[in-house]
This record gives sequence, C-alpha cells and structure tokens, in this order.
Amino acid sequence: MSLEVRTVIESEFPDWNRALDTGFLRSPVAADEVLAGRLAHSDLNRTRGAFDNGRCVATFRSFAQELTVVGGAVLSADAVTNVTVSPTHRRRGLLGRMMAADLTAAKERGDAVATLISAEYPIYGRYGFGPAAWTTEWEIDVPRTGLDPRWSGPVDGGRIDLADAAEVRKIGPELHERFRPTQPGATDRDGRWWQINTGEAPNGYPWSEPFYAVYRSAAGEVEGLATYTADDVWGDGKQPKNTATVRKLIAVTPRAERALWQFVCSIDWITTVRTGHRAPDDLLPQFLPDPRAARIVTQADFLWVRILDAVRALEARTYAVPGTIVLDIHDRAELAAGRFRLEASPAGATCVTTTESPDLVLDVRELGALYLGDASAQRLVALGAVSEERPGAAAVAETLFRTARRPWSPDVF
Repeated sequence: MSLEVRTVIESEFPDWNRALDTGFLRSPVAADEVLAGRLAHSDLNRTRGAFDNGRCVATFRSFAQELTVVGGAVLSADAVTNVTVSPTHRRRGLLGRMMAADLTAAKERGDAVATLISAEYPIYGRYGFGPAAWTTEWEIDVPRTGLDPRWSGPVDGGRIDLADAAEVRKIGPELHERFRPTQPGATDRDGRWWQINTGEAPNGYPWSEPFYAVYRSAAGEVEGLATYTADDVWGDGKQPKNTATVRKLIAVTPRAERALWQFVCSIDWITTVRTGHRAPDDLLPQFLPDPRAARIVTQADFLWVRILDAVRALEARTYAVPGTIVLDIHDRAELAAGRFRLEASPAGATCVTTTESPDLVLDVRELGALYLGDASAQRLVALGAVSEERPGAAAVAETLFRTARRPWSPDVF
C-alpha cells in the first residue's frame, strides 16, 4: 500500500479537516463557517497530510509562535498542532514522516525551538521533545477558604469591573503583551486567538458566553483579567451548590491576581471554584486564609519543547548564577546535536561548539525539559536520563538552569 506524505492544497483542505476531526473524535462534518475559518488561518505550506489513494488519513500543522524564555527574551518557535493519525492507519510511521519534514523545515527557516501541547505522554519524546512546563488545576471549597463572605472589593484601592467580549478584545491584547515577558513558557496571542476566545469566531466547539472580570489599579490601569463560567446546581433545602470554572486568569501584579481570585470566590451562590490550568507553583492557595481549601485535581505535563538550534536557544535565556558547563547533546535527527561550552550568567550567556571533554551527556529531549528551568538535572541523572561525566556537573547544571518560579504556559494550541 502506497502512503503519500506531503503538504495540502486548498481543494484538499475539507478532506484534511475531516481526518483532523476524526482523529480528535469530533463529528467529521464541520460547519461551513468553521471550515472556512480554519482554512483562512492555516498556512498550507505548513499543513501536512498523509494520503491513502487520495484520502487523507493523517494530519499535521504548524504555525509561527513566540515563546518567552527565562529572563524575558522571546524566541521564534515552530508550534506544532492538529496532529492525528486515523485509527485505520496507526503504526505505519506517518507521524514520524510528517514530524521530520516539519522540523527540518523549521530548522531551515531559522526557528530556534519547536513547541507542542501533548495529548499523550509517550509519543513526542522520540522526536526530541521534552516536557518543559507542567500544569496544575485546583478545586476550591469556597466555604472552607476562610475568606470574609462579606467581601465587597479590593482593599488596595483598586476595583473590579465586569466587562463584555467587545471590551475584552480591546484591553486584553495590551494586557497580555505586558504579561507574557514576565512568564517563561508564555506564548503570543494573535487577533484570531482573541476572536475565538471571546466567541467572535467559531472554532467547531459549542460556545457558551462567559463572564469577564477586569482588575484596575487605584490609578485606573488594567492589571488583570479573569474569564469564568458558572453552572446552575441547587441542593436540598434550596441550598446553592454552584461551581465557577475559570477559563483564563492573567495578571501583571500579585495584587491583581489576589483580588481576582477573591472576587471569584465571593460570588453569591458559588460554593466551588475550578481554577483551570495554572502553574504548579501558583500563588493561589496562599491567597486563601486556609490553603487546604484548594485541592489539586490535575497535575500533568503541558508544554513540550524541542530544541532546534542549541546555540541560539541557550544564549537567549538568562541563568540564575554564573557558571560554565560543557554539554554533549545527542539528537537522532541531527538537528541540534553537538558538544557545546556554555558560559552563563544572570546577564546572559555565550555558547560555542567545543572539543573539550563533556560535563554532561544528554539527549535533546532532556535539554528541552531543562530549558525553561523546570526539570532538575540531578533528578535526571538519578533517573539515568542524563550522564554525569564530571563529578559535580549535575549540581552546576541545577544551579544554572533552575528558576525560582516554575515556567507556565497559559494557553492550549
């Protein structure tokens, strides 16, 4: 059986979209406006499919992205998404062929890294991706928080206002542009993102209009935005048992973050709050008088990073302390392989190829896991995933790469 892997032309996009929805267990028939929107915002030069006698049986797409790294710098990234293989064509190497073509093109284009959100853990390590940022979701038992049930607003002179979608499309992009340089793992949001996430553009999923809450400082500056929904559940004796689910919450100051969480927990009839995807070391539990009221319900890998250009990637970020380390990076695809001497400091770094003996030997996937400051070099050595060639080298890498706050990616893509 001949299986052809290649980019998709416009006339094939409906069939490609059918295969995409099939792979994600959605209805394989998309509404015309959804299909048109997806086509309009897909670069067909970066949209690949596998074809069996002209029928699309696997999908793959990438797009240009900006990734915030440690220190606030932005790297050009190849964002991988829409990856499926139809259940009739599994285990035939189709994903490997599509991935190889895309990563090679990304390297040639000058992207320093590739990124993705992995639906399943075991798949992407073999292509050089490492889990670089994790996610945690809490469920808050509101009556147990110890918050004053009479809370009526921030005590810092700021205020919280409800907004509509049109206002969010005006103030949200500027707020996010102030937020993302402060958060390693954050990515850019284009106009299409704001249209989809405020219901202005369809994306194939049922849309339920949420509530939007905006925090403004005493000076009137927008410092935070929360998007949430609420259900309608009542128990015996006419007692409310409603749950508020936070879809998104970003803030550029701790006071705004605290005020928005306290606001959501103070809404009448809300007895439970689901936080959505947050950083594993989010401040949220400590915003509550009783942190035990926040129970972890999800903790898992989220953003995966694949290094394509080791020199550019390692030089782009900053490091916690001054130090020098020689890394021998293995890469089966030969995209980022080599031996490199990294001279790092809080002010920046230089990275050059070298013939010196290595301090650490690691696969490119482990470098991806270390890159944003989340993984522990010493744990990876203990697990046998990294080889320590010089005694003490793992401790040096630990102090260089680890960050005081963990990376976080607020968005699915």
